[in-house]
Order: sequence, then C-alpha cells, then structure tokens
Amino acid sequence: MFESIEYSKMRSESGFKMFVKMFTVGMSWTNCFIVGDPQTEEAIVIDPGFDNALEAKNILKEIQRNRFRVKFIINTHGHHDHTDGNKMMKEATSAHILIHEYDAPLLNNPTADKTLHEGDTIELGDFTLRVVHTPGHTKGSIALLGTDAVFSGDTLFAGGIGACDPPDGSFEEIMNSIRNKLLILPDHLKVYPGHGPVTTIGEERRSNPFLQDFFHL
Repeated sequence: MFESIEYSKMRSESGFKMFVKMFTVGMSWTNCFIVGDPQTEEAIVIDPGFDNALEAKNILKEIQRNRFRVKFIINTHGHHDHTDGNKMMKEATSAHILIHEYDAPLLNNPTADKTLHEGDTIELGDFTLRVVHTPGHTKGSIALLGTDAVFSGDTLFAGGIGACDPPDGSFEEIMNSIRNKLLILPDHLKVYPGHGPVTTIGEERRSNPFLQDFFHL
C-alpha cells in the first residue's frame, strides 16, 4: 500500500486548507482518500477499495491520528475494487455509505444508507463537495467537486479515461461526461482519480491522448 499526504488548495471561508490523504490499496491499486476538515475534525472516506484487514488498519490509524470523525463513506461507483472495504469501514466508524442511485443496486453487504444525485452537496465542516454525475464507466459514476479539487473516480485519469465496457459502460457517455462536466472546470483544478497519479484539468486538456478533440474548450 502506497500513501501520500497533502493539504489541498481548497480553502474554507475561514481560510483553512482541506486535508487529503491518498492510499493506494487492493489488487487493482485503487486510490482511497481520507478527506477532512482539520478544524472541525469531520471527514469522509472516498472509495475504500482495500481487501484486507491490514490496509483497513492503516487507514483507520490515520483517521484516529487526526482525531477525525468519519461522517460518510462515499463510493464514486459500485465496482468492487472501490467498495470492498465498505463493511470494514462502516463497522469501525458507523459512517453512512453514499453512492449514486444508479449504482446502489451493486452494493449488497452492506447496502447504501443514502443515494446521491446530480447537484447534491456533501457538507464537511467548513467545506462543501458537490456531486457531479459522470456516467460512462458505470451508469452511476460520480465525481466530487470542491473549490480547487475534484475526485474523479474512474471517469478521468492522468493520461487516460475509465473503461467503458457494456452493459454498464458507454464510450459516448464517458466522453460526454468528461467534455461537459470536467473539461469545463478551470485548468488549475487538481484531479484526484480512482487509479494512478494526481493530475490537473489543465494537464489532461493539454496531454491526455483521449481528449485531443476537446482542446478548443
């Protein structure tokens, strides 16, 4: 398991920076994120794709070290490599599991506590993340958008895009999601993807080989 930590540029109205720590976990090298407000000590966990107790323990240790109270476990989509750790995380934190309504049927043990929709907001202390529905990888894929950062799930990667195999995936849908929901964002916006390294909207606009047709945006 690899770890990286940083304080995002995303600031609250009080001027505080958001805490973001990325763990790369599981057989598919999924990026799992702890996102927290250090002032209120509220946090969320995005895509707990870990598949063993040791990885879970390391993530929970970081949560405890920062005295975070985990409000929500959020799945950017319903594939097992992003949801395998839902049960362990929920048992340890009592946090509610959130996922888009279209992917909620993919969860069974445990099921979702609440379903998400386009435009919903996640309040995290002084910070707000907005739910952006980005179908294409799955019908219910989402991104989570903050002031200066977006958690893109398996829609947009550094130098790539998510798989779009049928029946749930669609190349046309994922390209429309990227063009109409993500490439309209500012170039400086940091992109935290579901797999691979952190990037920016501007870097993907300039160099992602799948997006060359969109350079005019």
